[in-house]
Amino acid sequence: MQTRTIGTRPVSAIGLGGMPLSIEGRPDRERAVATVHAALDAGVTLLDTADAYHLHADEVGHNEELLAEALRTWGGDTSGVLVATKGGHLRPGDGSWTQDGRPEHLRRAVQDSARRLGVEAIGLYQFHRPDPAVPYADSVGVLAELLDAGTIEMAGISNADPQQILEAQEVLGGRLVSVQNQYSPGFTSSQEELALCAQHGIAFLPWSPLGGIRGAGELGGRHAAFSEVADARGVSPQVVALAWELAQAPVVVPIPGSSRPETIRDSVTAVDLELTADELSRLDAAVR
Repeated sequence: MQTRTIGTRPVSAIGLGGMPLSIEGRPDRERAVATVHAALDAGVTLLDTADAYHLHADEVGHNEELLAEALRTWGGDTSGVLVATKGGHLRPGDGSWTQDGRPEHLRRAVQDSARRLGVEAIGLYQFHRPDPAVPYADSVGVLAELLDAGTIEMAGISNADPQQILEAQEVLGGRLVSVQNQYSPGFTSSQEELALCAQHGIAFLPWSPLGGIRGAGELGGRHAAFSEVADARGVSPQVVALAWELAQAPVVVPIPGSSRPETIRDSVTAVDLELTADELSRLDAAVR
């Protein structure tokens, strides 16, 4: 497995997004754990989760607990696996998503996440989504406190615009290691954030890199160029999309979600697909 870097940690160039294992349409527990095990077997060392990845209001942290169980029951060495989680986003249980970026909420949330993950210090903790009711610096300032206290090893942000990235970097005293934004062939509006991260050496983690839970299977039909390259190379359009994202910059680490072992096994093969300059030009032109 090829690796890239988040902060000081080498991670697999393709990670696993845990959200599909815990929200609407989620698989049963056995298949969910098998999916995480398949990722680990394939060399994935970055697992992405959040306390908000759950379905019902009384099961906050469902995905964190699931990943912790999968790591405990896997037969290999997990010391090199980085678990990234997030706080500041909420699911009241009615299908909606809300925000709570208050410092007091984040301080409680990180302690609860550490308990569910079974760790003393969280490897990577990310502020999940800006809360318009709370100054951004106040929310990110909690991450600085957590870094100083050793409660988290690294800090990141998610769903941030360029100004927020620069503000977070300032508040954290240059210790911002990751930005997790939506990015895929069908959603390229985070290109400016990606370029900024590349300029500053900050890892950029595309979420929904294949177009989301519903859109991933239709990627080839929606983006003909990706399907054409896939047919010519004997791979899936999803693998082409991930290889295209990896080629955007060395800081890019896609985190495709998966709810079946076979889909994450397919996704990780993207690290071995080296697209030609002509193929990249065709794909770039197709998403503009």
